[in-house]
Amino acid sequence: MKILVTGGAGFIGSAVVRHIIENTNDEVVNVDKLTYAGNNDNLIDICKSERYTFKEIDICDQANIKKIFKIHTPDAVMHLAAESHVDRSIDNPASFIETNLVGTYSMLEASRNYWEQLTGVKHDYFRFHHISTDEVFGDLKSSDMPFTEQTPYAPSSPYSATKAGADHLVRAWQRTYNLPTIITNCSNNYGPYHFPEKLIPLVILNAMS
Repeated sequence: MKILVTGGAGFIGSAVVRHIIENTNDEVVNVDKLTYAGNNDNLIDICKSERYTFKEIDICDQANIKKIFKIHTPDAVMHLAAESHVDRSIDNPASFIETNLVGTYSMLEASRNYWEQLTGVKHDYFRFHHISTDEVFGDLKSSDMPFTEQTPYAPSSPYSATKAGADHLVRAWQRTYNLPTIITNCSNNYGPYHFPEKLIPLVILNAMS
């Protein structure tokens, strides 16, 4: 397969890209704007692979996104590109609306236009995988039951509200246009290359200092 990954230079995206290149025979086309959270050093171990291609593009740039689909003809999309820090979303909600809502719309439309022109197996097996967050379900108290995929949406910050809106767009494109989509709502992740403003790396760096 050839997988188009958005946000593949970020923390989670780079882990996905490294896993694909190191553990499968699939190809990756990584589209990333390289904002403060995107860093190509996260991909230094695999950047020279013949199965890896990087394009520095804003997902809101529909013209260039459509060119990526036309040139690279992916078999699937993994849409990870997003603004993702709650405190930043409170200070600057506009950038979250732009990336998480407008950017997701841009990716959905480019994917739909591309998918509708496919035929045969390539059309049947194409998927648009939208990576969301458990924060779209709101907040949990220690006495509450865990969230499930059937929990009502109750976002509580500009970040989670824009991710919830993106989820609704993805579902709408599936219901209205039959675009084959998947939504996964993962909880907080941590590990190598985690951006240092997040809790665990921040505590570790402060402790070391």
